[in-house]
Amino acid sequence: MKNISKYQGVFPAFYACYDDDGNVSTERARQLARHLLGKGVKGVYVNGSSGEGIYQSVDEKKAVLEAVMSEVEGKMTVIAHVGCNNTTDSMKLAAHAESVGVDAIASIPPIYFHLPEFAIAQYWNDISSAAPNTDFVIYNIPQLAGVALTVSLFREMLKNPRVAAVKNSSMPVQDIQMFKQAAGPDYIIFNGPDEQFMSGRVIGAEGAIGGTYGAMPELYLKLDEYVKAGEMEKAREIQYACDAIIYKMCSAHGNMYAVIKAILKINEGLELGGVREPLPALVEADMDIVKEAAQMICDATKKYL
Repeated sequence: MKNISKYQGVFPAFYACYDDDGNVSTERARQLARHLLGKGVKGVYVNGSSGEGIYQSVDEKKAVLEAVMSEVEGKMTVIAHVGCNNTTDSMKLAAHAESVGVDAIASIPPIYFHLPEFAIAQYWNDISSAAPNTDFVIYNIPQLAGVALTVSLFREMLKNPRVAAVKNSSMPVQDIQMFKQAAGPDYIIFNGPDEQFMSGRVIGAEGAIGGTYGAMPELYLKLDEYVKAGEMEKAREIQYACDAIIYKMCSAHGNMYAVIKAILKINEGLELGGVREPLPALVEADMDIVKEAAQMICDATKKYL
């Protein structure tokens, strides 16, 4: 039986950290890692969508992961996203992730070309083979990757003994149910869409990885606590509050992650830089939205905690 307890809980997706010139900042990454560790979350998901991994080089992603591990190794669960748009670079990142001691590696399917399922399975299995002593997490995000994890492909991947979980970021909660039923009790299904944290947890997700958790971890931890306790009315109230904040953050001209980093500067004193092009940066008019969202987080935290 797999040790899945280390994956049961709230995992903020780690944000890309840049200096004032737009270069990856390992010092700011360490600061963010310490900050999240202090919030009491179960773990972090590094170099994924929120980490802008698709816009970073192999060496940059290695440096970020090393910075995170220097702060939190042995103190929280670390999942490193290693998928690149070619197998060779993905395997390099997988081997590196294992060498620095992560708990699991993860990958989206290869993007751009629509590959047959057997080729996707080969891609994931090749990546996993480069980290033979490390759990593997399948990242299902069809709205961005352009290809969806099917139950048949999932069953094929379950033949790989290192497969431990699915990070399911498709919008239908039914997908979580199908993957959970196909996998059985020895595997973890992570809820991906933050707006349906509660729904995903109720239908079978034992953990959750989200891009907005880092902006308001206390709210998601309390929401998770209420779901575990079966206090669904209280859980629903916090979910609605989180969703309202998400909608506000998504209403800016700039990318949501630029908004979140600006919020963290206001609420937590963290300097994480902006976002990397082609993601749109904040414009002056966005600052009203940033301030409103930051205050909404403060108000909700005060109300529900």
